[in-house]
Amino acid sequence: MPLIQEHTDALPYIDTPLSASERQLLTEQIRASLPPEASSTLHASIPDLPETDFSPALQAEFARLSANEKYEPNQRVDLSRYEELEPPAPTEPTTDETHPELLAQWDDTLKKSYTSSAYLQARQTNLSLLESFGKNAWLVSNSQQEAILRDLEVELARVKNEVQAVEQERRTRQEGVRGEMEGLEQAWRRGVGRVVETEVAAEGLRREVLERRRHGAA
Repeated sequence: MPLIQEHTDALPYIDTPLSASERQLLTEQIRASLPPEASSTLHASIPDLPETDFSPALQAEFARLSANEKYEPNQRVDLSRYEELEPPAPTEPTTDETHPELLAQWDDTLKKSYTSSAYLQARQTNLSLLESFGKNAWLVSNSQQEAILRDLEVELARVKNEVQAVEQERRTRQEGVRGEMEGLEQAWRRGVGRVVETEVAAEGLRREVLERRRHGAA
């Protein structure tokens, strides 16, 4: 089902369609009446976006996309901490006290080993759970998504029927007064024409009066 539905024509049905030049003129007048910041500033009635709290990794990715930087294959999660660790060089018990840096290396390696062991145990647990319950969870999730989709389709059909009913009512009402509107427009045109004719006749009489006064004065 397409996400973009067919646009509903809400323009009047009995008015004369605008020409391309008239539409362009009206568009330019509308743009001229808008404030300069209209194209870059949201309307006051539009609420502000909620504040977001992205992780540092997402913020770094957004910064990379904003800067149009290319993606480097090595910019990925470092898995070396979960791999098998190499122990430090073997030492003798009597040399540990004289070489504390070796103790620090063994301590760091031991901590990384604990981290790797905990990760692998959690990974093994998750894989076993996925093998046991993953299929059923996936089927249940699909069923829920299908139910949501059906509800949305029903709601969409209801709203579409309401839109079509409103559109049909608008069309019926406008078609019902077509004759009256056309008669009023013709009467308005005749009235304007008569006003223009009256003004032309009055201007002719005024010129004739002035001409006679000029001849009488002469």
